Amino acid sequence: MTVGAGTQPPAEFDPFTFGVPAYPATREGEEKRNQLVATAASFKELLAQNAAEADRTRRVPQHVIDALADAGLFKITVPRRYGGHQADVRTIIDVASTLAESCGSTAWVVTLINTVAIAVGMLGEQGQNEVFGADPEARVAGVFSPRGESRRTEGGFRVSGQWFYGSGSLHADWVMVGFPLVDEKGDTVDFGLGLIPHADYEVKDTWFVVGMRGSGSNAIVVDDVFIPDHRILPVSGAINGRFPTEFKDETLYRSAFHPAFTLVLTGAQLGMGRAALKHVVELADKRTIANTIYTRQRESVGFQLQIADAAALIDTAHLHVYRAATDIDEAARLGEYPSYPMRARIRSDAARAATCIKDALDLLITAHGAGSFAESSPIQRMWRDSNIALRHGTLVPPATREIYGKALLGFPVEENITKLL
Repeated sequence: MTVGAGTQPPAEFDPFTFGVPAYPATREGEEKRNQLVATAASFKELLAQNAAEADRTRRVPQHVIDALADAGLFKITVPRRYGGHQADVRTIIDVASTLAESCGSTAWVVTLINTVAIAVGMLGEQGQNEVFGADPEARVAGVFSPRGESRRTEGGFRVSGQWFYGSGSLHADWVMVGFPLVDEKGDTVDFGLGLIPHADYEVKDTWFVVGMRGSGSNAIVVDDVFIPDHRILPVSGAINGRFPTEFKDETLYRSAFHPAFTLVLTGAQLGMGRAALKHVVELADKRTIANTIYTRQRESVGFQLQIADAAALIDTAHLHVYRAATDIDEAARLGEYPSYPMRARIRSDAARAATCIKDALDLLITAHGAGSFAESSPIQRMWRDSNIALRHGTLVPPATREIYGKALLGFPVEENITKLL
């Protein structure tokens, strides 16, 4: 008997896909994922045409946002009860990486809005209805860092503050922000994520940076706004797998809270790494190596080694991310919550992957030559975007390594440098 008889042969191997399955989808959810990735791929030309404008104007052009919305790419994580796709963490990553091959900032906005939609789906039905029940097309941006001030009042909290780095806030109908949950004495007992409608917050133009410029990650400003209890997700419960939602059979909304919200940030990085490698390889037959005998970069052994090293780093990033995504999605499917050491490792996976992409881009931009830094070159924008994305507060590599090291050495979570795992 021939091994594999009766199965469909794989497509011709493409070394630039980095983990995209060569065989037809067989597992539940993979067909939907493939459809959404194909939808994202259909926007490559549009995003590439508008990437420079997004970078220059510090926001994704509205017609691009509208096109993505019409295609349902802001509803990847919206519950099916409201007409959403209710996909999984791996799907967010694959869609984002596909979009990021053309524009990292657009991919970042799509990622963050879909990420916050997961948190909305973790709320009780009343809170969800006020967002997606009232408007199934609603988009929610957010900053989960516990900032601002609050005071307890009947039925909820009154909140004031300023939350920086609100990616996607220029295109949102609601925001979800982190703030301290205090008792009647004003003492902090927890922190929560609270939903605020657009009429009750202001977006302040503060995003003047060198990378991910098009994400429009401006500050969200709130002044003495009431947030009712049913619009608040208590974080102490969420990081231990306890969510208010009554719909316990909806797999996505029992995903490991902080691991999922950290890992999705790598999607844009993966796409930028793939795109940069393709760009450099495609032009290697046309570019020289200055002050050498090489009239074509591709003929240089030194260049070949740099390409191989960069590809290996990009592949390593994919392996870390896809393993971690599988752990999160499978645990959610089984109704289990990952252990503390696994959650620490997933955070390490995310930071390691982002670092690998940054290192690969450093290699590629050097191999490609000084022309990489021309404003007309897309690789310089990828390099800038990747460096900014790596510095996201949940990815900072030294802190992440310490967290993982402490977990490996048996330090209890209470003695680690954060409980947000």
